[in-house]
Amino acid sequence: MIKFVLMVNRQGQTRLSRYYDPVELNRRTLLENHVVHCCLSRRKDQCSFVEYKDFKLVYRQYAALYIVVGVTDNENELSVYELVHNFVEVLDKYFSRVSELDIMFNLDRVHIILDEMIQNGHVVETNKSHVLAPLTALDKMADG
Repeated sequence: MIKFVLMVNRQGQTRLSRYYDPVELNRRTLLENHVVHCCLSRRKDQCSFVEYKDFKLVYRQYAALYIVVGVTDNENELSVYELVHNFVEVLDKYFSRVSELDIMFNLDRVHIILDEMIQNGHVVETNKSHVLAPLTALDKMADG
């Protein structure tokens, strides 16, 4: 099961966070700081899977952004790694070459995309067209 998804920049600033297990706000900040430090301090030649406390971290870097996913021990790391890549491909398709600014100024749309892909910590959809269907409908309603 997926416990959380974080998107952070190289400076460690959180751009997106979604928790699928309830975590108190003050503990979230501490958790994010530790997790981000753990992932950002690793070298590029090191594995993108890290054991951290009672769960595993799967992270992937895209330009200046890191996407970090916390998963339970029984989750397949490679499938989560591919899910992260699929998520970025969907963002690229919607924003046509997504950037950190796209995420900052369209956070609601990024959350819709993420929620279409993951619900209650479980992957429910990976097809790019199906994931983008609600946003396409919203954009059509806004235009016309």
